[in-house]
Amino acid sequence: MTKKIIGFWGYPDPEMILKLKLEFPTACWVDLDVDFGYPDTNILPDAYCKIIKNVINNAVYLKSDIFKIIATIGKDKCDSGWFASQVLRDMGFEVIESAYEKLSPRNEIKICTSNLPLIDKVQIIMDGIIENNEEQKAKLLTLKPSKPLFGFWGVPPNDLDILKLFPEETHVFGWTRCVEAGVPADVKLEMYVDPNLPTVFYSQAFCAKSQLAKYLADKYNGLYIDIDDYATNSIKAKIEAFLRLR
Repeated sequence: MTKKIIGFWGYPDPEMILKLKLEFPTACWVDLDVDFGYPDTNILPDAYCKIIKNVINNAVYLKSDIFKIIATIGKDKCDSGWFASQVLRDMGFEVIESAYEKLSPRNEIKICTSNLPLIDKVQIIMDGIIENNEEQKAKLLTLKPSKPLFGFWGVPPNDLDILKLFPEETHVFGWTRCVEAGVPADVKLEMYVDPNLPTVFYSQAFCAKSQLAKYLADKYNGLYIDIDDYATNSIKAKIEAFLRLR
């Protein structure tokens, strides 16, 4: 059996995920947002969002094994996600579009405010999109909240290693917090930050969310950073200096 992968990006409708899990219980789910290091297809412009490049590169590389793609295309993702769905459908993929724009009810926030390392917080939140099972829910009950020292606002970075620069007492805001709350299109929650916390506002370069990140960083006297691919030493030094001096 060669067709064994369901690819997805963003936060697909949970009911759609459940339906496909029941229909294809042995399928492997692959988050196409993630940088697996597959070859660049050069389909997209050089100056373009790295996350969307990952989507295209991963799908093309895995094409022989992918039998469905769940494409998040609404306010819960971005216009670039919608365009990517059109490109991949034109290339012969079976694409199912999802726009999960419900604003309620919100799930309780536990991971974003926990005492886990920041990189673990973000990875657990994103893994929970597909692996939202009883075992994971039981683990969440054991999480302890931390007294925050810093904030991290934004989407999961292409370069997850930058999250290792932050202490455990870093709380998560922005779209990633919306994902834990189960409301990825809730822009009011996305714009929420603790005004008393020194916060790093992160955006992937060429992403429309740069507008929010820069505006909020200026409003709350935070640090705005955008990264195209992987963080340079200069970017890392800027983050470290901000954390040390604030």
